[in-house]
Amino acid sequence: MPARPNLQTVVLSMSAQDAIAALERLGLSNYGARVFVALQQLGTGTAETISDVSEVPRSQVYGAADDLVERGLVEVTETTPKEYRPVSLGAAREQLTAELERERDRAFENLDAIRDEAANQQGSQGVSTLRGRQPIDERIADLLASATEVAVFVAPEADSLSTEIVDALRARASAGVAVTLVTATAALQDRFAADPLEVIVMGEDNPADFAGRALMVDEATILLAVATGGDSVTEEALWTAESSIGRILAAFMQSGMASGRERNSDGESA
Repeated sequence: MPARPNLQTVVLSMSAQDAIAALERLGLSNYGARVFVALQQLGTGTAETISDVSEVPRSQVYGAADDLVERGLVEVTETTPKEYRPVSLGAAREQLTAELERERDRAFENLDAIRDEAANQQGSQGVSTLRGRQPIDERIADLLASATEVAVFVAPEADSLSTEIVDALRARASAGVAVTLVTATAALQDRFAADPLEVIVMGEDNPADFAGRALMVDEATILLAVATGGDSVTEEALWTAESSIGRILAAFMQSGMASGRERNSDGESA
């Protein structure tokens, strides 16, 4: 009868494979991960013993182990032959976590730089489109934050205002930007009563039937958003900044606001 496999050995082998795969995802090379796992089993090992356990060619163990030493994950004893010993798992965890955080920060710093470059070139990019309520809310808040002189936001209902949009409206108004909120919801006047921004409540006879949300920033940036399905998740938007079409749309938007103000004024005087 053939010998039954040692269940403990099988489990340890599977754990080692999982650990190697996880360490690779954390940034170690395959050989580096294999050497580090082998050292957890050995405690201390030479290139030869590490090679036997890790199945890494002995000639490659030296480079992989030296890389682990440089990363603060392994200690080396200058004996003949050299012996390698892993740092504690707690120290290794902190070291790898710190490396991941540095790489994360570096990645997003570069992404920020890329987006800034793209924003500077926006005038030549024409019209951009967005889909989904959350991305559109974020874009509206970002565009509001860029306002230096004028910002007009058309919000048919209270639900049209996310927390980040409200914060952006208040922040720009407090910074001295001429902020106007156009709505069909009279209750929003009370909500912003203590804020230095103008709230215009359009009457029911206003010809602009509030097809959706709209934003104008500094008379050159425009965002238009409409619901394309039965819920806000399917909201779609287009926006353009510092472009000819943006200035044209801004002119139409200003004309509509002037008309709305006039109609409201006539209604109040009547």
